[in-house]
Amino acid sequence: MGQSVERGTGQAAASELPPGQRLQRGWPVTHYGPVPKFRPERWEFRVFGATADGAKHCWSHDEFTALPYTTVVADLHCVTKFSMLGAEWGGIPARTVLDIAPPAADVTHVMVWAEYGFSSNLRLADFASERTIFATHKDGELLTAEHGFPVRLVVPHLYAWKGPKWVRGVEYMTADRRGFWEERGYHNVGDPWREQRYSYQEEPGDGPEL
Repeated sequence: MGQSVERGTGQAAASELPPGQRLQRGWPVTHYGPVPKFRPERWEFRVFGATADGAKHCWSHDEFTALPYTTVVADLHCVTKFSMLGAEWGGIPARTVLDIAPPAADVTHVMVWAEYGFSSNLRLADFASERTIFATHKDGELLTAEHGFPVRLVVPHLYAWKGPKWVRGVEYMTADRRGFWEERGYHNVGDPWREQRYSYQEEPGDGPEL
């Protein structure tokens, strides 16, 4: 049995895998569509929607990567049933973005937007977790393009599709709205420990009607 990170602690501890998962050595490449070409002069990270001040907030790549850097040691659980344990993710905490560009008081969810219009919705509480991170590095190395360079979101306590690759911005929302995979049959919440893989498993309150 491998070592994993105890849920919510960031400390190495013996732990079982979530239901239905298998231990993965290495990091498979999984995504939908082509790998986008990074053009730093055109790259912009945006926070928009129901912001506290009503304004859109934007950062260039240099500005975004200059924000305070931290690391989080956490597992990654893919809905395709592999789990990668104990990776060190380096980048900008989601809480930093929330602090710099606060949401309005009535925001309940966010939509994380990525290249090609890809999106994934999250409850604000999941996005605001101290372990949710806009990762630029894994195990001290820059992410590769195939794994999401320049920025991917990592939400360790949810399935990995909830953390898109090639992130370009965050929309604050006052009501939930399904993202790309959530509209196509994946569970609106995506907790691997409850094995919330597909929309047919949803219970009342888990998400908006399909």
